[in-house]
Amino acid sequence: MAGEVLLFGFWGSPFSRRVEMALKLKGIKYKYIDEDFSNKSPSLLKYNPIHKKVPVFVHNGKHLAESLVILEYIDETWKDHPILPKDPYERANARFWAKFIDEKYLSAIWKSCTCEEKEREKAVEETSELLQFLENELKEQRYFGGETIGLVDIAANIIGYWLEIFEEAFGVELLRKEKFPKLCNWANEFVSISAIKENIPPRDKLIAFLRNRFGVGKASK
Repeated sequence: MAGEVLLFGFWGSPFSRRVEMALKLKGIKYKYIDEDFSNKSPSLLKYNPIHKKVPVFVHNGKHLAESLVILEYIDETWKDHPILPKDPYERANARFWAKFIDEKYLSAIWKSCTCEEKEREKAVEETSELLQFLENELKEQRYFGGETIGLVDIAANIIGYWLEIFEEAFGVELLRKEKFPKLCNWANEFVSISAIKENIPPRDKLIAFLRNRFGVGKASK
């Protein structure tokens, strides 16, 4: 479908990277605008006045916010290489897992990485319980979407790439291969796909950004 496609994002955001992954998988041409969180552009504030966050997706002047909403719009607008199943039950199930990832996983991972030492063991245990749900959901499939990457795989990019970054940046171990073999294999497979590999930020740059932003390794005064 013709028309101007704009994406306002942030280079280190797993949420704006989700949208780029979908656009790349579907072969959609788009213009990317990287935002500076300390000096947000007038366009971002115009298109997303409620949350003032990325990603913001603009197609022919019409704008959308929230990555999962954007992914569904893209899939319904550009039919090639679908990321949502055709079967109604499977579609509903994919939506459930994508929403579950957003509501539960990032906050749990973040807590495991940034909480006080005395709370860390419990936080890591809670995150492990969540990761086990995804380990079980993979069953014997190559991806959560079966043989091709789908909505849940893209939503789970937080686990497929960013989790390992968080682990290294904050010195926490969460995704152990002996405990989560299917999830680890899925993550390796996921990031090896060219459309995904092209849309993940440089590892060293992201680790340095996180450590600098949250003062990891800096001596206290």
